[in-house]
Amino acid sequence: MVRLTADLIWKSPHFFNAIRERELDLRGNKIAVIENLGGTEDQFDTIDLSDNEIVKLENFPYLSRLGTLLVNNNRITRINPNIGEFLPKLHTLVLTNNRLTNLVEIDPLASLPKLQFLSLLDNNITKKPNYRLYVIHKLKSLRLLDFKKVKHKERIEAKNLFSSEEAEEEAKNESAKTFVPGEAPSTPEVPKEEQAPKPVAPTPEQIIAIKAAIVNSQTLEEVARLEKALKSGQLPADLKIGDNDATTNTEATKEDKMVTDEENEANDGPSDAEPEQKNNESADMEQLSCRVQGRYTVVWPQQVMVEIYVRCASWMNQLAETV
Repeated sequence: MVRLTADLIWKSPHFFNAIRERELDLRGNKIAVIENLGGTEDQFDTIDLSDNEIVKLENFPYLSRLGTLLVNNNRITRINPNIGEFLPKLHTLVLTNNRLTNLVEIDPLASLPKLQFLSLLDNNITKKPNYRLYVIHKLKSLRLLDFKKVKHKERIEAKNLFSSEEAEEEAKNESAKTFVPGEAPSTPEVPKEEQAPKPVAPTPEQIIAIKAAIVNSQTLEEVARLEKALKSGQLPADLKIGDNDATTNTEATKEDKMVTDEENEANDGPSDAEPEQKNNESADMEQLSCRVQGRYTVVWPQQVMVEIYVRCASWMNQLAETV
């Protein structure tokens, strides 16, 4: 950060620009505060303060000669309400790429009686509703806004839109977003029914149901879903708990009946199938069948089943510790 001193002013380049005006170049010095411009002795028609870190457009001495002020690429958020008293002949003001956000922030520019050329490009204020018409309404002498000519049609439209003070205040309130220090932002209250339930340790009945669900799971995705449910403490909605014993008993009886039926079919089958069964015994020993709802659904390798049972054992230990 560099202070704007009289020494810096006279060491900076000053020259006659393309339109034969005497110009002072103070750009790119990381100046944060406008001060000591009385050191210019009001000898310049144009002052270039671009590419600095200025936050407030204020602290100007009386400069009756200054006609052009370039303050683009700064951080300006505030303009002195009485700026017109100190810069009576200012006709060109470039505020491109600053931090003006609300329409009310450009009201002080109305105190500049001879302001004809104004640029507010790359400011958030340009995104507000009726921005251009509001600026035209406030600055009566403006001829060029954001490098576009102000048309007579726009002046009439701005006059009709902001014909009353109520309409002007409404436009200001619509664009302004005020924040009161110490006031917490209002958030909609969530009904108790919509609030997420707190995780609770599962009951013994739920543990039995989880065991049955893991054994009867068809895919690894279901196993992962049950694992996530165990970690969060919330059981899946489709997991039935009340009739676990009855369902497990019925499934066991169905499995036994299916096994006996298979054995009978194997015994009654032709003798030609016996060599094939002997050759496939090793493959059958390496695979286990998972029966769900009384029918074969998935055949898993023994290694996957062992991994599932190991996970089940670790989950049960974790649940025992939490309970």
